[in-house]
Amino acid sequence: MSSPFLYTVGEMRPSHQLCLLGLLLISLIPSQLCQICEVSRENCSYLNPLVNTMVNSKYTKGIQSANILLTLRLVQIQNQRLEQQLTQQIQEDIKKREPNITSGELALAILALGACKNSSEVFIRDAHLVSKLEEKFKAEIENMETHSDNPLTNYYQLSLALLALCLSNGSYSITNVIPHFTPENKNYYFGGQFSVDTGAMAVLALTCVKRRKEKGEIEADIKDLNKTNVYITSLVNNILSAKNDGLFGNIFSTGESMQALFVSSNYYKNQRNCQETLHTVFQNIFQGAFHLPVAAAQILPALMGKTYLDVNNNVSCACSPDTFNISTDKPVSVTPTISPSNISVNYSVQINEIFNSTKVTVRKGSVFLDVMMAAQKQNKAAFCFKMEDGLWGPYITSVQNISANNNDRTYWQLLSNGQPLSQGAGSYVVKNGEYLEVRWSTY
Repeated sequence: MSSPFLYTVGEMRPSHQLCLLGLLLISLIPSQLCQICEVSRENCSYLNPLVNTMVNSKYTKGIQSANILLTLRLVQIQNQRLEQQLTQQIQEDIKKREPNITSGELALAILALGACKNSSEVFIRDAHLVSKLEEKFKAEIENMETHSDNPLTNYYQLSLALLALCLSNGSYSITNVIPHFTPENKNYYFGGQFSVDTGAMAVLALTCVKRRKEKGEIEADIKDLNKTNVYITSLVNNILSAKNDGLFGNIFSTGESMQALFVSSNYYKNQRNCQETLHTVFQNIFQGAFHLPVAAAQILPALMGKTYLDVNNNVSCACSPDTFNISTDKPVSVTPTISPSNISVNYSVQINEIFNSTKVTVRKGSVFLDVMMAAQKQNKAAFCFKMEDGLWGPYITSVQNISANNNDRTYWQLLSNGQPLSQGAGSYVVKNGEYLEVRWSTY
């Protein structure tokens, strides 16, 4: 599934894709790969589509830009104009929306603004961002203690907040926090399945805590350290169990899973494992899977051998910035040109045992959200909905005036032909004759 924040690549003709992919796979021999499975220097140009997607991310806004800025700084891609633009957007959004910014959003902003030792550190200090994150993190824990172990947001955001506090020398108690991260906790599961990217983010956060303890930078007894090691091992095993064709969970959770494996596992010392992952990831790059800037931003650090634990380190680039061919043109999707024809899809809303169904006609190439809007025009009472913008685009917050609630662990699930979608309402392209459904669900 995609990153549980409540929710274009450069032009490349199909005939060139197979040729480039073949050349890439030939050149990805073991001698060129690091044990952490990064793309070799000679092949960094194959990452151009990801870089150009982020550089041309004109439709990201506010704190949603933090993922882009964090990755640009982590992999040391020099684009001063874009960095200034993204930094300004993030800072203005924090001033405007605080205190309504969630713990995960604030944590990501702190990581992005604080990466690579830059002038944004002054803003972090003057705006007391770390102290505010401490307060939000404490509120998450308190909500768990009073609402059946449910955080205010979700465990991905909780883990991201712990990671940011750990890297920023924020205040937290290992003794109080670690018990909440036991791998058996229900918050690692979504729709009955282990949430791979949530587990991966928890591994990164716990690894940071573990390293600081081992260095004597924070106080914790040996029992806490042993628990941390056990939890990391168990979460990594869950991630490895979700492996399929080199991916972990799905293509959108693989980047952070790779990071988690880099810092906690010897998995990629087997070069066959590395090549299998890179093979599948590059197939997805050439097929346009990373057309959203946040998707490109989340996969790129791992491909360049970086993890979020490198945020406060001035480490060298995996590749020289000159290796990338950065385009200033609007990215062009590799998806075939959409013809101006219409398609018909079936759409329904399920609330417990109650169904409302209809058939709508939309333009070929429409996304799930377009279908929902068309249905709402037909019958507002039956198909009205509300949405909010998230890091992965729009996500559905309510249907028929019934709102999702973290304390009740309820949400609106998107399905196609009875199967849950890994893409959001603004990303999933619908097909003719498809059966689409929005279902009131618990996780």
